[in-house]
Formats: sequence, structure tokens, C-alpha cells
Amino acid sequence: MNENDVLAVFGGLFAFAIFSCMMAVAILLVVAMWKVFTKAGRPGWAAIVPIYNTIVLLEITGRPIWWILLMLIPLVNIVMVCIVYIDLAKSFGNSPGFGVGLLLLPFIFLPILGFGSARYLGPVALPPGPPPGVGPGMAGYPPPPQM
Repeated sequence: MNENDVLAVFGGLFAFAIFSCMMAVAILLVVAMWKVFTKAGRPGWAAIVPIYNTIVLLEITGRPIWWILLMLIPLVNIVMVCIVYIDLAKSFGNSPGFGVGLLLLPFIFLPILGFGSARYLGPVALPPGPPPGVGPGMAGYPPPPQM
């Protein structure tokens, strides 16, 4: 065995170790997202379906589904993901700082959100449409009292 063969063996072992670590992190993220989805009352298997998991994430945060089209635009998608992750943190009663943690260190903060004691409080983003008490025929007046 010459020096090149030894280097090739060590290179292969190093590549295998890196690949194994990456797969472990990917599995951890999928399992954590599965738990987040089930906490929010959505099917956990949605975490493994590529585009559907983004749609479910938008539903959990209360953002419109058409935002998935904005996530296809370069640079705009970075802003959209920031907003959605901060909304995800707020939907579970955490601070926007926790949302920044979800952005920067998802392999730490997503398992905390999924396996921790945080409870889903509901979507934080307002649904599109007029504010309460304003609509066709209401002219901005408060609703009549209930009898």
C-alpha cells in the first residue's frame, strides 16, 4: 500500500463521517418538524413532503398560501422565511428572538420547539380581509349587541 492509497482510505472515511453527521442532523430536523406539526394539530407526515410542508407551515403561522410563490423568488425568499420562522415562534408563545434562533440554529431550536413544553396558541398573522366590525353593509359601526 503506498501513500496515495492511505490518503484515499482516510479521505473516504472522512467523507463517510461527514455524510453520517449530515444525515443525523437531517433526521433530527424531520422528527422535530413532525412534532411541531402534530402540536399544531396538523398531520406529522407533512414534514416529509417537500412543498406541502411549507404550505402547512404557512397555515400554522396564519400566512396566506400564495406566499409559497414568493419563496421561489431569490432574495425575497430569505425575507419570507425570516417572517415565517418568527411567526412560528410567536405561534407557540415564544419571543421573536426564538424565531431568530430557529433561523440561525434550526438543529437546536426546532427540537426545543417540538419536544419542549411550548403549546400551539394559534396563528399569529391576521387573515387577509377587513378588520373585525368592518365589512359590506357594516359601514364601520360596531356589531349590534347580542341578546
